[in-house]
Amino acid sequence: MTTPASTTARSSPAAEYERERLRALVDLAAWAEGVGYDAFGVGERHNPAFLSSAPAVLLAHIAARTSRIRLVTTVAVLSLADPVRAAEEYATLDHLSDGRLDLIIGKGNDPVSPGMFGVDAAELWDRLAENYELFRRLWREENVTWTGRFRPPLHGATTRPRPLQQPAPRVWHGSASSERSTDLAARWGDPLYSANGFRRTDHYLALVQRYRDRLAHHGHDPAATPLALGVHSPIITDRSQDALALARPAFAAFRDLPVARQNHFPFDSLEDFIDNGSALVGTADQITEKLLDLHRRFGNQVLGVGVEGFFLTDPATTRAHLERFFAEVAPTLRAELPAPVWAPDPPERQGRGAARPAH
Repeated sequence: MTTPASTTARSSPAAEYERERLRALVDLAAWAEGVGYDAFGVGERHNPAFLSSAPAVLLAHIAARTSRIRLVTTVAVLSLADPVRAAEEYATLDHLSDGRLDLIIGKGNDPVSPGMFGVDAAELWDRLAENYELFRRLWREENVTWTGRFRPPLHGATTRPRPLQQPAPRVWHGSASSERSTDLAARWGDPLYSANGFRRTDHYLALVQRYRDRLAHHGHDPAATPLALGVHSPIITDRSQDALALARPAFAAFRDLPVARQNHFPFDSLEDFIDNGSALVGTADQITEKLLDLHRRFGNQVLGVGVEGFFLTDPATTRAHLERFFAEVAPTLRAELPAPVWAPDPPERQGRGAARPAH
């Protein structure tokens, strides 16, 4: 079982604070590599409430500060990007990171971002499908000729640099609420990253089941296609009642936030969220058994564990719980579910920037 982390840096009106926040994000990635995460992801938002408007730039700096951890977009909002520019930027990042790049792409769910580009939100799914088709060709072909709805045509276009990983870095599709994302991933035989965030587990399981049905429909092997599943940052204590006491105030506060209504948060109690959602609250043994049960239901090879606290706002406290997770939970998961998606290079290729095989 492999474990990626992801973050979106929240903003502030103070430019000096923004500088500190961006540096803290890079430091967080270095810490994540040291504590045991297998990948670190940066989201994309074009919204003054967030700082992660340029994930390729942030990940390039993280690449310079790390050596092992995979670099992931969570997600790259390809519906709002020009495919030519995106192909060039992320291929550059693939080289600078010595082939450590994976992309997770998506439509995006931020209500502010489309307006920043003058894009009608009703077009986002169609734009994502078209942009990804072109993006995929630009990474795999040279002299591309192409015509679509949303950008000027191309005639014999070749983007540089070519990706380091061949035929191209792995592209995942972020999935949260719509069958459009599962169907697009299945069409191309790409892996799916199920958010498993704010709704009931059964909702995400139904999307994953549809994804696998559509994979088979398009002639792809579901058993050979990786699946990632997200969960919230954990609260781990020696006694379960102590974990519940820590989490309960934050749960009650979250239910009253606009983001809870926007994401149709359905849980009436903390216990319901733990039993039927993605909350990790309890002892190490309880959390281990929950994650093993999720694996039995989903068959995921990747587990995305939140690196920013859902229940806790203090970064030091959140990191302390994550350190317990990697010391007390992760070893069991990795021993019982040995399915690394990102296998390390053999010793003779380490340190030479060798390209890794992509799905």
